[in-house]
Amino acid sequence: MEALETNRKKMVALLNRMATLDGMRSSTLDGVHLLRSSCSLQRVPVMYEPSIIIVAQGRKHGYLQGQSFEYNAHNYLTLTVPLPFECVTEVAEDGPFLGIAIRIDLAVLSELLLQMDQRTRLTLIRSSEGAEATVSANPLDPALSDATVRLLECMNSATDATILGPQIIREITYRVLQGKQGGALQSLLTSDGPRMQMHRVLHRMHADYARPIDISELATEMGMSISALHHHFKALTDTSPLQYLKTVRLHKARMLMVQDSLGASLAAERVGYESPSQFSREFKRLFGYPPSSETQRLRTAFTSPQPAAQAS
Repeated sequence: MEALETNRKKMVALLNRMATLDGMRSSTLDGVHLLRSSCSLQRVPVMYEPSIIIVAQGRKHGYLQGQSFEYNAHNYLTLTVPLPFECVTEVAEDGPFLGIAIRIDLAVLSELLLQMDQRTRLTLIRSSEGAEATVSANPLDPALSDATVRLLECMNSATDATILGPQIIREITYRVLQGKQGGALQSLLTSDGPRMQMHRVLHRMHADYARPIDISELATEMGMSISALHHHFKALTDTSPLQYLKTVRLHKARMLMVQDSLGASLAAERVGYESPSQFSREFKRLFGYPPSSETQRLRTAFTSPQPAAQAS
């Protein structure tokens, strides 16, 4: 516990220097994002790409399909499928919410599994709890927290980040692969046919979200009927392909408006909407506010001063 607390304090100090803006921001390393929130946020829709999320300070409560989970300084989050869920953010008494998100790289994952013998891979599946879980919070151990500190430290230097960063990300992936969600990570590469095909569909949607997607053509490309595609997609994401794509577009548009200061019409166009009025209706339906109000609400929340902590 002492090692974990020491590492946590190091992470807080490093993130306070690097994560100066609220929200999820890109870093000097591809696939690594820094998380910061200066204020607590109510339950709002969020969407992460497949990632390992490690929290240094504060906590988040996630809600998905009737289940809830918490990730904080003691529990990291593993998300193997980019699912939309709802989240509550809580700052700490002495500072903002701080964390780091590391994208799960299938090439790195594949390389690690190839270097493991068959017995080790089978042990991963048998020892993993809920190996098919797409999202899970699990206890942070000293080895994983130590690797995270080293990753943040190397990002202080562009040269160190370029040379050391990918190796430390590889180590972090390996540590998670050895943990309770190791089976879930392995399933990304060894899933059955339909599940793997749905991962390909999800990847397509996130890569080409601004382009029209023809479900019948997509089903043909996957070698299945339209009804089969809908069935397998809903089993994995709890929603339909078109509804999922709409959610991806709306999340991307909100990010463009809040972080890049784009107007609603331009953001709508950037993510593939032809009708600004349709965009506004669907945006309000998902987030509860019109685009301009939601943008202003988040900007105000992020810039509002925090009240002093009250003595108990």
